[in-house]
Amino acid sequence: MTTLYLLGSAAPPVLEIASVIEGAQKRGYDVCLGLTPSAARWLEPQLTDLEQLTGHPVRSEYKAPTGADVWPRADVALFAPATFNSLNSWALGLTSSFVVGFAAEAIGKGIPLVTMPCVNAAYAQHRALDRSIAELRGMGVSVLYGPDGFEPNQPGERRPEGYPWHLALDAVARRTA
Repeated sequence: MTTLYLLGSAAPPVLEIASVIEGAQKRGYDVCLGLTPSAARWLEPQLTDLEQLTGHPVRSEYKAPTGADVWPRADVALFAPATFNSLNSWALGLTSSFVVGFAAEAIGKGIPLVTMPCVNAAYAQHRALDRSIAELRGMGVSVLYGPDGFEPNQPGERRPEGYPWHLALDAVARRTA
């Protein structure tokens, strides 16, 4: 079975993570869920259920140096939703959160990475976003942003069709084929 690290930051689509896990499991993935600290706070009432669903602890913090690894080795990682802050931190190598730290290190380890931003149109106007996306793509990360991925919506607005999780899982399948 292929191990998928599903990493999420605090954007509204993270609230749909249980159905994403189920969809990935139907595709044959063993899913390990990692969250930014803010995303973990948002999902706190569901964390026990998410651990039961995945069969693994949900991680949002770095382990202690002497601590055992509680997840199997990743075959592929999907960082979605990836916020403006997470994308910029990752591209700059600022690894203050576990999920950004894992994603940054995974580049050097050769673990296939897919990310799909979740930013509104106001954030999309900031030049740092385009630089960060270009930087991540230059390091081999599949960034699903634009016509074949996530397209920004207006601040406070959600698209009726929702966040395109299916595109993210399709990209993961391509990276592991």
